[in-house]
Amino acid sequence: MMNLARINRLETQLANQIAAGEVVERPASVIKELLENAIDAGATQIDITIEEGGIGLLQVRDNGSGIHPDDLPLALARHATSKIRGLDDLDAVSSLGFRGEALASIASVSRLSLTSSADDSGLGWCVQSEGRDMVATVTPANHARGTTVTVRDIFFNTPARRKFLKSAPTEFGHIEEVIKRLSLANFHVGLQLQHNGARRWHFKPALTELEQLRRVSVLCGLPFIENAIPIDVEVTGLQLSGWLGSPSMARGQADMQYFYVNGRVVRDKVVSHAIRTAYRDVLAPNRHPAFVLFLQLDPSSVDVNVHPTKHEVRFREQRWVHEFLARSIHRGLAGLKTEHYSSLSSTSQPAIVNQTSSPQTIQPTEQNYLVLPSAGYNQSYRVSAQNTSQAQDSIADYLAPLRDAIIQPNNTLPTANLMPPLGYALAQLHGIYVLAQNEHGLVIVDMHAAHERLMYERLKIAWQTGRLASQPLLIGQTVAVSRAEAELSEQAQAWFQQLGFDVDRIGEEAVVVRAIPALLHKADFSGLIRDILADFRTHGQSHRVEEAINELFSSMACHGAVRANRALSLPEMNALLRDMEATEFSSQCNHGRPTWRQFSVAELDKLFWRGR
Repeated sequence: MMNLARINRLETQLANQIAAGEVVERPASVIKELLENAIDAGATQIDITIEEGGIGLLQVRDNGSGIHPDDLPLALARHATSKIRGLDDLDAVSSLGFRGEALASIASVSRLSLTSSADDSGLGWCVQSEGRDMVATVTPANHARGTTVTVRDIFFNTPARRKFLKSAPTEFGHIEEVIKRLSLANFHVGLQLQHNGARRWHFKPALTELEQLRRVSVLCGLPFIENAIPIDVEVTGLQLSGWLGSPSMARGQADMQYFYVNGRVVRDKVVSHAIRTAYRDVLAPNRHPAFVLFLQLDPSSVDVNVHPTKHEVRFREQRWVHEFLARSIHRGLAGLKTEHYSSLSSTSQPAIVNQTSSPQTIQPTEQNYLVLPSAGYNQSYRVSAQNTSQAQDSIADYLAPLRDAIIQPNNTLPTANLMPPLGYALAQLHGIYVLAQNEHGLVIVDMHAAHERLMYERLKIAWQTGRLASQPLLIGQTVAVSRAEAELSEQAQAWFQQLGFDVDRIGEEAVVVRAIPALLHKADFSGLIRDILADFRTHGQSHRVEEAINELFSSMACHGAVRANRALSLPEMNALLRDMEATEFSSQCNHGRPTWRQFSVAELDKLFWRGR
């Protein structure tokens, strides 16, 4: 006969140790919680002392508001917090901490003491917890306004957890990363870090833009900030600011990606997908963008009570946030050309594409250096073929004038202060590079990569301003899906039609595809249908078809662009430069390679020791 197990109330310390398993993974987890408490307390200076990678000692001292003496016994108790009081507060959390369990969890797996003073008398109180019931003991102590938390011998009473800790250098590396993340989001706070008696970092409060740039350059490296694209976009209820790493600074690992929601560093699928969408046309394969971005929105619009570590959030309007991020970052990256060009010349601006006219029409500016494309080069293409072969033939007809175009420059030579940003062509090197002279020195252009980007962007614009032709299937193809996906297909029917599909539900776990986008006749559309439904469920929309078509356009542009060893005339080279100035993302080809490089006269002088 089976014994009936009875329900027991867990001892306080055991309950806290269980909670600590979610909150305290390693010494870096402790530092994160303590720093967030200090920032919530209004600290402007935080001093951090570490010994043995945090395994021996972690101490955080701040000059914040301190803790009232009567509240000290509650400081180490579970579910006791000054951040929220009711359900309404939980629905709009604006502080970094709010759960009221971090200190109790830390105290249950270490030797912790907390000393605090809420005034300038120099007198404070120290609280410690002892015994299985973790009874708080409060004693007087000398302390300036603020709080000091000292944590020793982490996991001393849980050997199974302690053995999973890595070496002291490895654990300290994780601590540095936590401090780095919080330093980037709290410029108003000064931080000092010591490890084994040696000072590692010392940041004063960064209150000016220049001081903030210096801090970012220290934490992320000078090359990042030198090539970063500032962004500051605001629409109703949403603001995105920070720095986008230029595509040329993409990394092999996703190790320099810092995204903050209301000052809280987060990892979120919606955010990650939006950023990948914005960068998708300018990164080489297997490369990852670098960025430091801050999203501000109404606290009631985001749920931060998703996981005890508070790294995950849930947006109440996920689709709106996704669209805002993807669009804002995409436009910021498109401004890379303008930002870089404006840094080369403050007196001239590139031609701009007129968004209200035909896709390839270039809006003239007052500068007399502007050249206009020939009629053959300027023609637009609308994908309106009724079948795949016609679509392919139409695209081939479109590519020919792009390859063979010769654009005559304006006969009037510009004055020095109206030199175009990329200058004027001088010669062609080995049939690969265009050499040009601009106001600042020498510009070297990879003509194939540059032309590839131009053709790619024109194909995309032509498709976006036209209608994607659907190709009816002679026999409808049945696609097996889950019941949830089948139900979702009914909700997404209008979306499918917009993408060029004709999809109907024919059973509890099946849909039939009667038409597909003409350009994707070779694609695995059954897998594409499932991917689109998955995206629609997660993000309320899908970019799968657009990505597949862009991949096709990328291949077409690569094959259609001018090849190496083709001799170009000076008018052709100058036409290429002018079109680069008028095209978004022209600093990179659609595979992520740079299309041009600037060499200043000073850099050239160094090569020949001039001026020594």
